[in-house]
This record gives sequence, structure tokens and C-alpha cells, in this order.
Amino acid sequence: MTEIALKATDLQLSRGGKKVLSGMSFAVRRGEIFALLGGNGAGKSTTLLAFMGLLKPDGGAAEVFGRSAVTDPAAVRNQIAYLPENAALYEHLNAWENLTYFLSLSQARPHHEGLNRALDTVSLPIESRDKPLKSYSKGMRQKVAIALALLRETPVLLLDEPTSGLDPSAVKDFHTIVGQLSVTGVTVLMVTHDLYGACEVAHRVGLLRSGQLVDVFAAGDDGAIDIAGVRDLFLTQKAA
Repeated sequence: MTEIALKATDLQLSRGGKKVLSGMSFAVRRGEIFALLGGNGAGKSTTLLAFMGLLKPDGGAAEVFGRSAVTDPAAVRNQIAYLPENAALYEHLNAWENLTYFLSLSQARPHHEGLNRALDTVSLPIESRDKPLKSYSKGMRQKVAIALALLRETPVLLLDEPTSGLDPSAVKDFHTIVGQLSVTGVTVLMVTHDLYGACEVAHRVGLLRSGQLVDVFAAGDDGAIDIAGVRDLFLTQKAA
């Protein structure tokens, strides 16, 4: 039986006096890509913050490999790399310098070869690596952030709107990278409002509305998710 990497059990959470998560439950297996799809205010980012132990639930539990994000947050965060929608990288530093600096915060001292391997994995052009990030496109910045997540070598990757603002080519590259990580056993939980992107890359897609899972769609024997079914329910829920 495949190990459970992430588990939400009757997760309830309020922010600013407003109920954001209303008894949400799901589990994600090791090596699985699970996408939470929902509109603004559905509770997507709040779910990620709960798994990182940055928000305390009103009730229920968020666990990473059986450890509580509330009672054991340090151990949980050691298992997680988090990629926000807009990664806070330094514009005046180049790719190598950004990676070296942020890894040093966790006492890591990677060799230059290791940095280049990670940048090779995300297909960042060699000729761009010594240029400041202010000259990068958003897709290129995202690749540096993904390389940083890879170098952390954690078993869980949390992604918050990872393809927002990327052009189609960059989205395709990103999905390829995420798929490769999954094959190596990395568990991916991504939250997004990109219906088609979610269905393309994920093994399962959960529809989130008002802090509750409305339904979960799994890939069939052909590896594809029923995009029409997801779309119809998503649009129905948005109109409700």
C-alpha cells in the first residue's frame, strides 16, 4: 500500500473572523500530483499554509507523513518545499547567487556542479545563469525558484498558482518538470484556478468551493482526467 504523504482530516480554519475551510478532508499518496482547483476565496492558499503549520486550524488536522503541522511544525517544514505564486528572489543577483544565498539560510553549501544540475533540470539557459534576475522573464524566474525547491531535496512540494502569468511554452516546461519529480517519488500538492493545466498535470483534481471539496476527479486507465466533467462542475459551482 502506497504511503500517505499529506492528509487533511475535517480541516476547519478561520481567517479574520471568516470561516475559510469548512471540514475539508483528503489524502495524497507519496509520488502523487494532487491539484486543488477553485476560484478566488475558495481556500486554496489557506490549505497550503495549514500544511506548513503557519495557520492554526479551528478544528481537524493537517498532517505530513503522519506528523501534525500544529504540534510538530519544524519537522513538517523539513519535509516541504514551498513555491509561492511570486517567489521572493533577489533581482540584483544572478541565478547561482540566488540559489547559494537561499540555501545558505538552511545551512546548505551546495557545489557549483550541484547548482548547475538543478538549473539543467529546469532548463534554464546556461547563458542566462550569470545575469541578474531583473533581466529574466517570469517563466525564467519561476525556473530558478523550482531549482531552489529541487535543491532542498524534500519529499513534498507545495505549489501556489505555479503557472500564473506564464506563457504556454513555460507552462509546458513546468508541467514536464513536475511530472518528472512525481516519477522520483516527490509528492506534489498544487492549488490553482487553471482548470486545463490542473487536468493536464495532476493524477487527481479536487474541486474546492467555500472551503469544502465538492468532488474529486481521478485520471482513468489512459492517464487522462475527464476535463469536460471537471469543467462542467467547476462552472456550475462558480455560478452557484
